[in-house]
Amino acid sequence: MQAITLTEFGGPEVLALTEVEDPVPGPGQVLIEVAATSVNRPDLVQREGNYRPPPGESPILGLEVAGTVAALGEGVHDWHEGERVMALIGGGGYAERALAYAAHLMPVPESMSFEEAACVCETYLTAYLNLFRLAALRNGETVLLHGGGGGVNTAALHLCAALVPDSATLVTASPGKLERVAALGARHVIDYTSQDFAEAVRTLTERRGCDVILDHLGASYLAGNLKSLAVAGRLVIIGVMGGAEAKLNLALLMVKRQQIIGSVLRSRSSGEKAALIADFRERVLPLFAERRIVPLIDKCLALARAAEAHTMMQESRHFGKIVLRP
Repeated sequence: MQAITLTEFGGPEVLALTEVEDPVPGPGQVLIEVAATSVNRPDLVQREGNYRPPPGESPILGLEVAGTVAALGEGVHDWHEGERVMALIGGGGYAERALAYAAHLMPVPESMSFEEAACVCETYLTAYLNLFRLAALRNGETVLLHGGGGGVNTAALHLCAALVPDSATLVTASPGKLERVAALGARHVIDYTSQDFAEAVRTLTERRGCDVILDHLGASYLAGNLKSLAVAGRLVIIGVMGGAEAKLNLALLMVKRQQIIGSVLRSRSSGEKAALIADFRERVLPLFAERRIVPLIDKCLALARAAEAHTMMQESRHFGKIVLRP
């Protein structure tokens, strides 16, 4: 089969379309004929050599796929060949065929295209896990989302609008994305290039702060995030694009009863992922079937153009998801 492989670690130019062996499903696994996959920020980090796949997972990039079931491994009885599915995978998505654990699959609703379905499992599960299962975001609370226009951010906006419609959603974004982020339902959009987001949050919340913050910058935003967090607020850190080490005033953290939660999805156990997917399938998947949530796709490109897709994401020229089709 054809797949995107790395000639070495480095920039987008190291991505190459090559012939590789077809994967074979083991016990509890399903082989998927990939109709679409999507690009996620961790793919870029792995391409640079800074995010190794978990043991036993494919070294091929790609964390989510949509397509049809091609073959079943031993012990799989809940799925059948030809079924339309989407899957969260630990690697291997940039290929014509990919493996997934049967418990990590969800059916693709008839109302959804494969391209839309390929945008669900990494970004929406990440947003759902961190906002609703870890931070326990409740209706009526105030939430701050950083990085307006990215896949996780747009997914988070969709989920907040559908699951906690009375909450106030604040989003930081670059100047070229402010209006489009506002159109997705953000109550306030903050231009982080010209405003101190922490001061803006304090003004917009009348100095109360936010109950929940979802952040992928890490160290460079830690001080501003804690300043923006309300008493008993929860900060969930899902990335360290702005650095991994920062100073922390523990006394202030204690007085304000704040929580800092570190989170990553890829390295969680198979059982943890299965439990998350089962919850998501019951609570959120019907919203996709009813078209109350529609994944936002910026571009659909051929798999062979993966390097172009990575360049777009690296330069933040996308708004929503970038989809690749074998």
